[in-house]
Amino acid sequence: MSNNIRLRLLSYIVIAYMLLAFGWWSVLLFTKNKDAFDAKAELLWLGMYTEDKVKDKATFLATPEYEELDKKYRRQEYMIFGEAAVFVLSLVIGIWLINRSYHEEMIAEQQRRNFLLSITHELKSPIASISLVLETFIKRNLNKTQIDKLGQNALKETKRLNSLVNNLLLAAKVESAYEPVMEDIDLTQIILDIIKHFQEQYPNAKFNFTTENTPEIIKGDSMGWTSIVINLIENAIKYSPEKIDVTITLKKEKNKHLLEIADKGIGIADKEKRKIFDRFYRVGNEDTRKTKGTGLGLYIVSQITKAHKGKIQARDNTPHGTVFCIELPRIK
Repeated sequence: MSNNIRLRLLSYIVIAYMLLAFGWWSVLLFTKNKDAFDAKAELLWLGMYTEDKVKDKATFLATPEYEELDKKYRRQEYMIFGEAAVFVLSLVIGIWLINRSYHEEMIAEQQRRNFLLSITHELKSPIASISLVLETFIKRNLNKTQIDKLGQNALKETKRLNSLVNNLLLAAKVESAYEPVMEDIDLTQIILDIIKHFQEQYPNAKFNFTTENTPEIIKGDSMGWTSIVINLIENAIKYSPEKIDVTITLKKEKNKHLLEIADKGIGIADKEKRKIFDRFYRVGNEDTRKTKGTGLGLYIVSQITKAHKGKIQARDNTPHGTVFCIELPRIK
């Protein structure tokens, strides 16, 4: 049994003991209060009977003195009941908060564990590929064609490793120290340059870029928007079927800019749509587990979007797939 489970079990035992003890003391307090009331009422009855103020119980129960004593007793009962209710309610709320915090901590711990496993694999894979290429260069006599092919593979893995490290650094930065450098940027040209890069990397993929009311030069952080577009297109490619088909739409409306990146992949369940922007979170179905990733890409995108005072959401594409929509206020 793990320490966390032991601690949680001990907490439940302490809480159960507190409830039982409080219940017992409440009953005892009610009983003592009733006994005190009965004793005072009896004493008052004897005094009034001795003084010949009343002759029977019915008359005694209707006297102002008894009614005042009864009111005090009822007030004390209500006070005991109210304090008991507040205590129990506070305890229930405390238990709920503890359970929620424990559940959230367990989820966060699981996500961190998954992240460490995935990042270990993501780092080791390109390093192993590059090492293998270098060992091949050292141990074998290769012709130019073989050298070029292996060199291209090593360069590809180096770029992958560099991209991963940059994502890790950016994720750490956006969590605490990221401040967008607002400047005039040509978002259309940024998107075109990124599409060109991906087209070279995936020659059989289809990238459709359309603009509506083509935005003028906008205010934003060039590095931040480059990271947003790269991460969203990479995400679209990652979850697409063998035939990659990604549509990028950039349009301008009265008070905002809209960027949409749509794929025709496996889609995202409704219950997952809010969670995918959390750090380290990855959708937990079998198809997702077959894909590479660290759970940082969409987190980075959401944080940079927030830093630009924008909003991001994921919605279903038609007939299948996902559309990521970023809404950015126009800065004049």
